[in-house]
Amino acid sequence: MNLMDATFKRLREQKKTALIPFLTVGDPDVETTVDIIRELEKAGADMLELGVPYSDPLADGPVIQRASERALQNRITIRTCLEAADKAREAGVRMPFILFTYYNPVLQMGMETFFEALQQHGISGIIIPDLPVEEAEELGQQAEQAGVNLVPLVAPTSDTRIERIVRNARGFIYCVSSLGVTGERASFFEGVDQFIERVKRHTDLPVAVGFGISNGEQVKRFSRICDGVVVGSAIVRQVEEAIPLLGDPSRRKEGLLQIRSFVAQLRA
Repeated sequence: MNLMDATFKRLREQKKTALIPFLTVGDPDVETTVDIIRELEKAGADMLELGVPYSDPLADGPVIQRASERALQNRITIRTCLEAADKAREAGVRMPFILFTYYNPVLQMGMETFFEALQQHGISGIIIPDLPVEEAEELGQQAEQAGVNLVPLVAPTSDTRIERIVRNARGFIYCVSSLGVTGERASFFEGVDQFIERVKRHTDLPVAVGFGISNGEQVKRFSRICDGVVVGSAIVRQVEEAIPLLGDPSRRKEGLLQIRSFVAQLRA
């Protein structure tokens, strides 16, 4: 069984909601990313989105854009991200990894080569936010053959389109809780709860929610109605604020624990 599927199955039996952090790989460097991944799992993360830095993001807000800019200065690519996943495994990390990338890097790498690499490096799922359902059939077939879950993003839309988006999905359905790009928010669009319930009526897959979730109260709120909660910008901001500590050998552990503590509060 795909490790993501096994994790959701276990959490459902335990009546728990998956906590799914997002990190930009290579921010501030790959070695630190691996150390942060270890701390996130210790803090209670159930699976992790590994963000491939991209120069022209459509879905990312300013916090993740800045992280991508820092990572791109280190020449981080899809292959670098996969190597970071391997290093995390070697360090003892067991949770599933989901690669978050835009479509152009996949296209440049070549679809067949891309999925061979995902298999070789033990990636459980992929999220490609700029790949519409109308263009996803070939990639979805390749993903299924490789045993990798192609996770779709669903924003508020008609029931007809929701049904089409979730029809061939694998792993889980990622519901967008806020209109616009990623980023920390104090509130969410009116009707978000009803939107999530509509999505759940069209699928038996786990349903997770993300975009804008940034504190423990918001995680708790959505945990009541979802199988998973994704937290991205708030964690990436913690990394950004800890960079001075992470770059100082005498205070590096302090910086890592600062990030771990924040994620532990989300889990609590």
